[in-house]
Amino acid sequence: MNKRDLLSLEDYSPEEIRQILTLATDLKKQKGYRLDVLNGKSVGLLFQKPSNRTRVSFEVGIWQLGGNCIYLGPEEIDLGKRESAKDVAKTLSRYLDAIVARTHSHEDIMALGKNATVPIINGLSDLYHPCQALADIFSIQERFGTFKDITVAYIGDGNNVCHSLILAGLKMGLSINVATPRGYEPKPQVVAKAEKIAQDSGGHFTVSHAAQNAIQDAQVVYTDVWTSMGQEKEAKQRLKDFHDYQLNQSLTGLADPKHIFMHCLPAHRGQEVADEVIDGPNSIVFDQAENRMHVQKAVLHFLMKS
Repeated sequence: MNKRDLLSLEDYSPEEIRQILTLATDLKKQKGYRLDVLNGKSVGLLFQKPSNRTRVSFEVGIWQLGGNCIYLGPEEIDLGKRESAKDVAKTLSRYLDAIVARTHSHEDIMALGKNATVPIINGLSDLYHPCQALADIFSIQERFGTFKDITVAYIGDGNNVCHSLILAGLKMGLSINVATPRGYEPKPQVVAKAEKIAQDSGGHFTVSHAAQNAIQDAQVVYTDVWTSMGQEKEAKQRLKDFHDYQLNQSLTGLADPKHIFMHCLPAHRGQEVADEVIDGPNSIVFDQAENRMHVQKAVLHFLMKS
């Protein structure tokens, strides 16, 4: 039987994404119960980067599905240095039933997917973060009950979180307005894919440098850190470039009064978001964080249920 990976959401149809969201809804209702989906199976977490939400949500979720989780940090496997991604994939496939990989390079994720004989799940790469995006659209659906006539304003860095949110949201028919400083736009190849998806789904997609225009009347307001892991040397310049893109009451006041505020976390309070916003009544960031576990359980179920 051919195995299926989750490397990027561009490889998933809207119907398949809906299946995962439906599974997540069902699994969330059964929180705290161990199921037999992963009974007798082991899942490895192969992480080059440290993590709070990704590691804990997967470990607990795997346990709740009746499986065994093995954490492999940088000290165990220095991917691409101590051992090639190809050899790691082939070796771990002999021991594990699935691998969740959190890598610096998307090329490493692709190499793992090409060479592993078990499902590879992208827990984060420099290009995409599909598990986060699935949790994001699940959270939007949970709050509004629909994707129809919903506009998402993403204000900040056009990074991996932004890339996956664009692809997932547009496939579901959301309208997406991205606003970044000049030089920080989403990658051109992602924008090209997004424009094609928007044509097919009926969603609306824009990229601009005007945060005030992007956020106007939006039902969802989203941001991420201005400086991600590995970009610390750019922090001073980024603080200057992103100064006018902070989500505060002045900027979020332009959105729909009933909007929800989202952030994938961790947050750098006082930089991309003010306390008054992340702690305010419109914020659902911790519901969103919880939903990572439910959606990832659904992904495991979708890929591994025999």
